[in-house]
Amino acid sequence: MPGVSPTGDRSSVRIVVVGDRGTGKSSLIAAVAAETFRKDVPPVLPPTRLPADYYPDNVPIIIIDTSSSLESRGRLAEELKRADSVVLTYACDQPSTLNRLSSFWLHELRRLEIRAPVIVVGCKLDRRDEEYNLSVEMSPLMQQFREIETCMECSAANMLQIQEVFYFAQKAVLHPTAPLFDQETQTLRPRCMRALKRIFILCDHDMDGALSDDELNEFQVRCFNAPLQPAEIVGVKQVVQEKLPQGVNGLGLTLTGFLFLHALFIEKGRIETTWSVLRQFGYDDELKLRDSYISVPNKRAPDQSVELTSEALEFLKGLFSTFDDDKDGVLRNSELEDLFSTAPESPWDETPYKDAVERTPLRGLSLSGFLSEWALMTLLDPAQSIANLIYIGFNCNAASALHITKRRTADRKMQQTERKVFQCFVFGPKHAGKSALLMSLLGRPFSENYISTTSEQYVVNVVDQRMGKKTLVLREIPEGGVQKLLLNKESLAACDVAIFVYDSSSEDSLKRASELLLNVAREGEESSFCMPCLLIPAKNDLDSSSLTMKDSVKVCLDLGIDAPIPVSVKERDLNNVFSRIINAAEHPHLSVPETDIGRSRKRCRKLVNRSLLCLSVGAAVTFVGLAAYRVYAARRNASS
Repeated sequence: MPGVSPTGDRSSVRIVVVGDRGTGKSSLIAAVAAETFRKDVPPVLPPTRLPADYYPDNVPIIIIDTSSSLESRGRLAEELKRADSVVLTYACDQPSTLNRLSSFWLHELRRLEIRAPVIVVGCKLDRRDEEYNLSVEMSPLMQQFREIETCMECSAANMLQIQEVFYFAQKAVLHPTAPLFDQETQTLRPRCMRALKRIFILCDHDMDGALSDDELNEFQVRCFNAPLQPAEIVGVKQVVQEKLPQGVNGLGLTLTGFLFLHALFIEKGRIETTWSVLRQFGYDDELKLRDSYISVPNKRAPDQSVELTSEALEFLKGLFSTFDDDKDGVLRNSELEDLFSTAPESPWDETPYKDAVERTPLRGLSLSGFLSEWALMTLLDPAQSIANLIYIGFNCNAASALHITKRRTADRKMQQTERKVFQCFVFGPKHAGKSALLMSLLGRPFSENYISTTSEQYVVNVVDQRMGKKTLVLREIPEGGVQKLLLNKESLAACDVAIFVYDSSSEDSLKRASELLLNVAREGEESSFCMPCLLIPAKNDLDSSSLTMKDSVKVCLDLGIDAPIPVSVKERDLNNVFSRIINAAEHPHLSVPETDIGRSRKRCRKLVNRSLLCLSVGAAVTFVGLAAYRVYAARRNASS
């Protein structure tokens, strides 16, 4: 992508210089700004700016001088928290200031939770008499404090390595080492390897597993806007082959060789080379694609949802088949990991996706489960969905991958919907059987072990309908989380249908479920985000009282919703409940509860509408009468 900055999107770098009094902080800053040594330097300098063209990266630097006095500690902490990079100084002729780095300063930075990289700088090098091996002396300190990016020494009086101090401080921000390289193991970090693997695959146009000379040259031009000479290409491959024979084969540079080359760049201090490549292919400092690469339409109403297009689904089906090495119709964990090996990490290792779909006993994923995970991710986080599609090779834009549905309010007026993915909110009191119902959608066996649900959870599966397959997402709302959910006036906008589960053997459970139903129905009427609602008597295998059943029927009749749907997860008697949930969602104008307040408002609206109609009819009659009179008067005048 031409025009991408090799330094990312930074407009400036803010460097804060700290250290004990008398270690040379102000002299160091004054020397780099004036490019000469000054003796008359004030104790604390005002903010100093180095222009963009001072260093090759063309990013201006703001240098903040600080005081180490006790009365300035509050100001010091504020400046450190705003720092992009920290220069921590000691005086080469004062060993006590060096000891203070580990006994105070570095611990203080940790206490303040400063995440900026640290450059340790010994000032007044011209005043040291004895010999000193910097790498040997600083190695234990760098081992203990991994936030230290580099250590160096300088002399403002002799103008020795003054510019290098702030060059490395800036470089630590613009081209940080930590995200790419593990200094302890001297290896590329996993997320860096994944990003470089994706770049390699994108550049391997003939997909033969190696970059040919032409492909290498095209890569070079794209990233650095300059071609490689034939001798340079030979030299690059020769360096790799000498160190790593499997890095080059008869077809060109292999993935192993490509990764080795970037590790070599970093080891040799040329980390900006790898960062330039990563940024050219859209990566940010966290090695994720920048927002500008993920153009997800953000202008949509709260009651619109996002689904994958048929083009994206066909791509995913083909990808599933490609990575299903043994062609058993299931992706094993190793195959799934391979599929996502070009993404920063597998997107489904954490909640809400980890246990959201049906899996085999060995945790394998069928095509149905695979597509269900994608449907859930697209529904909940379209940006993450499109990002992962791009990571694994989908080459088209977001418009070809994502479809924004019509508004649910419009669907209710039209009395139909085009949606293929339906989200069902599952409400109910504790011990009602909500989680058991969710697990039954995934085909998991009933468990007698009760575990109280304290946070929301999702499950998703494909359900066969008469008009084709539909995807059903069940979102369980714990009883304690309902109030918080309803505080957000748009919380029900994403709901296609709500079900209210209760223990059919408990009158108290029905009472609490009915209260939840009324609260949700009222909130739907208030926000205009109404939805079909169903009452689900669970645990139907237990003794249900006839009074409870009558009361549940009365609740449904009073609110004007469909009759209760009794189920028994334990006996696998689900009464076709999931198909009936989807059927309710497909008819968004039916089974919508009406409360007394809602009916009163409806009657008021009708009265107002009738009044307006009468006024408009009266006005029309008056207008017609007036027009007729004018015609009559005109004719009479003409005859006379």
